[in-house]
Amino acid sequence: MSKNFFAGTRPGKTVTYGKAAFELPIHYYRDDFFVLLFTADYAKVKALMPTPNLYPARMWGDRAVVGFGAYNYINTSIGPYGEIGVVVPAVYGKDPLPLIPALLETRYPNFGMVVLHLPVTRVEARDAGRGEWGYTKFLADMHFINTPEFLEVRMDEEAKHILTMRVMKKGLLGRDCKPLVTFSVKDQKLIKTDMPQAGTARKTFFTKGSFLKLGDHPVAEGLKQLDLSPDPVQSRYYVDRSLILPSGRVIEENVKPLEGYYGKDREAKHAISYLAGE
Repeated sequence: MSKNFFAGTRPGKTVTYGKAAFELPIHYYRDDFFVLLFTADYAKVKALMPTPNLYPARMWGDRAVVGFGAYNYINTSIGPYGEIGVVVPAVYGKDPLPLIPALLETRYPNFGMVVLHLPVTRVEARDAGRGEWGYTKFLADMHFINTPEFLEVRMDEEAKHILTMRVMKKGLLGRDCKPLVTFSVKDQKLIKTDMPQAGTARKTFFTKGSFLKLGDHPVAEGLKQLDLSPDPVQSRYYVDRSLILPSGRVIEENVKPLEGYYGKDREAKHAISYLAGE
């Protein structure tokens, strides 16, 4: 990462939402970030889009893509916390050809991630995300495990298991400096947020050993209805990564709400274990 990656972003703008007072843009200096991609029923995924102008990226035929990304934020300008994103890679404005957008990601025009769920471990992160971007955040308990062989997270809401996700540490190593782009909804306005990103990732389509297990929580039950593929079609994890999260911009108005699950107002748990391996 260039030493100038964060240059020009300070001083920023201080904003307050609920229990969160923070400076924009938010800086993410170091995290453990790992991802699984699955295929899902295209018609069911398309029905979740807040506007007909968002087209889920297809892998093939009637199969869209659904991604699960786990973030153990270790060093940020708003403090450490855990987060898990359930997203739909999509293209805004035009139904694209199959496969190409899913492979090119933000190198493809108008590509981004529609955020279905974005649970976090801190009230401040929830209030900031919902208040500024309309992100579908709720409070959940997360236990991250980092071993030489894999990265894993278990997420619960008190006694209700939401999901467990493991990504094996394998794949081709390469730089990833593509921006991370999200689509979210706030006050029935579609917001596009472009986040500069710099990192190194290992990616593979050979995903043996990586898995996702969905629990009995209402969020998990909803995800089961999307007809996810039994096995992931791609895994990736980041050896290093930094990111800048600025305000987004409105690209469409009068869209359908995308509020997600609200959950309870409570203190959530964020645990991290570093193990020697299995």
